[in-house]
Amino acid sequence: MKYYNKLIFELSRENRIGYQLTQKDLPEVSLPENLKRGKKADLPEVSEFDVVRHYTNVSQKNFGVETGFYPLGSCTMKYNPKINDELATLSGFANIHPLQPVETVQGLLKIYYETQAMLSEVSGLAAYSLNPFAGAHGELAGLMIIKKYHEKNNDLKRTKIIVPDSAHGTNPASATVCGFDTVEIKSNPDGTVNIEALKAVLNDEIAGLMLTNPNTAGVFEKDITEISRLVHEAGGLLYYDGANLNALLGRAKPGDMGFDITHINLHKTFSTPHGGGGPGSGPVGVGANLIEFLPNPIVCKKGDFYYFDQAVNSIGALGQFYGNASVYIRAYVYLLTLGKENLSDVGPYAVLNANYIKDSLKDIFELPIDGHCMHEFVFDGLKDQSTGVKTLDIAKRLLDYGFHAPTVYFPLIFSQSMMIEPTEVESKDTLDEFINVLRVVAKEAIENPEMVKTAPHNTIVRRLDEAKAARNPIVKFKDIV
Repeated sequence: MKYYNKLIFELSRENRIGYQLTQKDLPEVSLPENLKRGKKADLPEVSEFDVVRHYTNVSQKNFGVETGFYPLGSCTMKYNPKINDELATLSGFANIHPLQPVETVQGLLKIYYETQAMLSEVSGLAAYSLNPFAGAHGELAGLMIIKKYHEKNNDLKRTKIIVPDSAHGTNPASATVCGFDTVEIKSNPDGTVNIEALKAVLNDEIAGLMLTNPNTAGVFEKDITEISRLVHEAGGLLYYDGANLNALLGRAKPGDMGFDITHINLHKTFSTPHGGGGPGSGPVGVGANLIEFLPNPIVCKKGDFYYFDQAVNSIGALGQFYGNASVYIRAYVYLLTLGKENLSDVGPYAVLNANYIKDSLKDIFELPIDGHCMHEFVFDGLKDQSTGVKTLDIAKRLLDYGFHAPTVYFPLIFSQSMMIEPTEVESKDTLDEFINVLRVVAKEAIENPEMVKTAPHNTIVRRLDEAKAARNPIVKFKDIV
């Protein structure tokens, strides 16, 4: 085993230290006996150089958007200009304490206020709150607003939320957390809403419908205005999952489609490196008739002074503090840098890149939804599956060629889903290389299927028994020595 493959615990040697605190460095804290450790903490004992070398080597094993192509795009890995990161980490922003008086953070509050206004312009909704800390958190906020709206109208029997079977998995989860019952409706073969199925479940118990447009198969809901009409006539509200907003920037607005509420994933569409769980932000926007329900606090402006206020009918606070400030700053810079004239190019380039890959590979991959797609599309495995090579095998083999795998086995409406989302920032050269590699893998699947079925071969970690890893995970080093 090479040095750089060793775990930090394997580098540990008893009594080896990188730095030692003297008693004068330690705060004078008197702990009750029941809170004191009975023995020394079981932590690795290493030198400073061991630590630096270990984490440097670990970082070099990571696959990131700066090291290779992520064909799962704006959902997780979309390249963003580094100037946005630099501005977000300026000391004047990075060193602000969330409990500072508003008089001392006027610059940041101005950014909050103006970002909210720009998001309203982009989405066609009347007002935004930057409270939510993630997309699913924004979903929860939107559903809480729906519930509060019906409660104010004393329409307490509306306890059900409609969710299409092609929706993001967080949709039914968020509805359940909010106390709603989920009513699933079957989609059309292309993942769009089946109008007849929708009509069949609409009644006076329906609080609203959760929908993303374009949907998870990359298809635009062409019947969106009819869907909006039906839901509203039944007394429900229409909620927009903003995960796929990247495809519509500057070209179409959820508010114009009839949506009452939306969340936007700033950490996807608006310039924050995302992956590994954070950081995130899911601002929630509403129509004019729902502003009173936005979460507290609300960023307001009087003259040139910015301040926090409280809404009387608010759903309440969603966190101890007001969201992730660094994400807002990045989004603010991103929006100002592009401006209206360039923001409208984001969606079309994302759509162009997705359609280019789709049309270049549809002769060897099964294309369940033919025709024009938006920013993403779905293949349903290889056309020739005679050798038993599946989507998972293709995804693993891509790693050997230096590409991260696309999203696989989602959406669930297809059995061998491989969802590809290149985003607007990738060049034709990169797309051509990716296309060529997929053609090579497809050829290998026929001529040397075991090579594909046992991939990856060139990565630090080979293929795992994923079922065993999920059911019997080994998460502690001592369990394997």
